[in-house]
Amino acid sequence: MDSRKKAAGNEYLTVLFIIRTFILKEAVALALSLARKRSARTRQDPAVTVTRVCTRRDWRTFINLPWKLYKDDPNWVPPLKADMWDTVNPAKNPLMKLGPYRYFLAWKNGKPVGRIGSGIDEKLNREKNKSEGYITLFESINDYEVAKALFDAALSWLKERGITTVTGPQSPSNGDDYRGLLIKGFDSPPILLNSYNPPYYAEFFDRYGWEKHFDRLAFYYDLRKPVTARFERSVELLMKRYKYTVRPMNIKKIREELVGLQKLVARAMPEEWPDMVPPSVEELEDEANKLLPVADPDLALIAENEKGEPVGLALALPDYNQVLKKMNGRLLPIGFIKFLWYKRKITGGRMFALMVDPDYRNKGVSAAMYLYAFRAGLKKGYTYGDGSTIHEFNIRMRREAERAGGELYRIFRIYRIDL
Repeated sequence: MDSRKKAAGNEYLTVLFIIRTFILKEAVALALSLARKRSARTRQDPAVTVTRVCTRRDWRTFINLPWKLYKDDPNWVPPLKADMWDTVNPAKNPLMKLGPYRYFLAWKNGKPVGRIGSGIDEKLNREKNKSEGYITLFESINDYEVAKALFDAALSWLKERGITTVTGPQSPSNGDDYRGLLIKGFDSPPILLNSYNPPYYAEFFDRYGWEKHFDRLAFYYDLRKPVTARFERSVELLMKRYKYTVRPMNIKKIREELVGLQKLVARAMPEEWPDMVPPSVEELEDEANKLLPVADPDLALIAENEKGEPVGLALALPDYNQVLKKMNGRLLPIGFIKFLWYKRKITGGRMFALMVDPDYRNKGVSAAMYLYAFRAGLKKGYTYGDGSTIHEFNIRMRREAERAGGELYRIFRIYRIDL
């Protein structure tokens, strides 16, 4: 009997030993696993690093980054990726031909978290007698250290090249796209070619030491509100008194049109405007070639005097952002079909350029072109119009926009910093 009890006791101790050994083994394995995970996390570098964009893979990361940053933002409108590839292609981007440039990516824990471009417009510096550089295409997660690292990299590169002042965000193509930081008007999707960004970007610029250079303004027009009979009568009287007419641009003779318009633009562009010089015919032609595929001749208007000379220019486009939002940056395989389908449903447009010869200012030319554009938009079923961007120093144009029924609803800021 005692021997059986003793044997049972030994079996119990053996089982207990096995259980304890198993538990200990599992505990050790779990501890080692946790240690490895902690070690892996420790090896990840929490610091922000910045690298130069060099390879095609780098450029792809640069272009694709906004899709990650804005994936939960219902107002963001994805640009066409093909257009973005053209924007960073020196053979297709006129600004890249005007001086040196460098683009950067910011990384954290092995993931891209920000980007920035920087460059020098040597033509502008020669004509304005400046030593100025620019930044463009800035994007960042909501982390000031990322923004600071990007600013440091871009400004250091510019300073090494003798630059004393930097402005931005500027257009990456010397055009009208991505110009300025949105500081007012975050409650709806952006209009075609206008900038869009989170509100915290302005906080990053201010904290780093950037200062306001100037603002560019956007005005909203509710086309459902009828134009007053008084406004129409005053336009008709002024057109008769000063003997000018308004007509659509002849797209089939675009080169001939641009020769006359280049002279108008050179005369109409105020000398005191910073960061701008009159474009050449070739530069105008480059811009025209980009816009022709999406242009609407009814919305490209020229005011002419009795001699057939252009004295005013108004350029508007359908708000294709309504279409781009459906395409997610791609034309293929079905993006082009979406484009053809949804462009018929566009309900608004953007007037992005309006210039008047100095000899014809205060003679109703701007009002006449506004009126003709409104009428053209109404025929297309548009319910709204956008006039942007107007330089804050251009008091005359701001007043004319307000007289035509425009309401200030967005502000885009250009910053500057001295090095």
